Amino acid sequence: MDGIGFNKMNGAGNEIVMLDLRGQNVSVAPDSARAIAKLDGAFFDQLMVLLPPKSDGTAAFVEIWNNDGSKSGACGNGMRCVSAMELDRTGTNAAVFETEAGFLDVQRADGGQITVDMGMPKFGWQDIPLSHDVGDTQAVDLGELAQRVPVHHAAVVNVGNPHAILWIDDFADYDVTSIGPTLEHHPLFPEKANISLAKVISPAHIILKVWERGAGQTRACGSAACATAVAAARAGKTGRNVRISLPGGDLQINWRDDDHILMTGPWELEHQGVLPNALFDGASTS
Repeated sequence: MDGIGFNKMNGAGNEIVMLDLRGQNVSVAPDSARAIAKLDGAFFDQLMVLLPPKSDGTAAFVEIWNNDGSKSGACGNGMRCVSAMELDRTGTNAAVFETEAGFLDVQRADGGQITVDMGMPKFGWQDIPLSHDVGDTQAVDLGELAQRVPVHHAAVVNVGNPHAILWIDDFADYDVTSIGPTLEHHPLFPEKANISLAKVISPAHIILKVWERGAGQTRACGSAACATAVAAARAGKTGRNVRISLPGGDLQINWRDDDHILMTGPWELEHQGVLPNALFDGASTS
């Protein structure tokens, strides 16, 4: 094959491209990620790159790239896509992957869905990270930006990536495409942040819209769904098992008593293709 094969997928509408570079003497760089995202049929919110395992007992080390060429620490929807393909390839029902954010256990669920153990959330201001101590991370004062953003406080949490969740009553009053870019670059977030607008429908159901750092508005974001579910449970808005409805579909989030977050949802293979060798570091173009 003259080039590198890819799978174009989606997880609850989250646009994913998967590359398996295990056994390939090439790598992805920021320029590679940006160039791939501009190709017809290969646009992505996240690019999931499978590399040889770094730790015993894992299927692969997974690099996660945003479409602006920046890296992400976690992508739950992307991991479901990667997991589904790997479990089908190996004929197994469970596997362990490693990312920059840590180890992720995955397994098949009912109805062809995939469950990912997203690990434990972090609430300390240094772990999110924030630029300074804010006291209560469940209700962070947005300060001067409150004059431009019609929500004065946000809940902040790290689920592989920094997340800020804004509780709203009516989506008609808020535009994630204007609020998101403003808050993503708030000086409170030295590594930027994913921005979520969340409306609680019931103790078991939340509607969510997300602006992802490095990717923009997205139809789904698994780590944001997890962060929102955890923040809602902490604030007493919901229980620990909740359905998160995003524009691309529903995710079921279970924040277990041991603090691990389980995310279950759908995945889809849209098509397969080949990327030019010239896009990759270390590839021969002859």
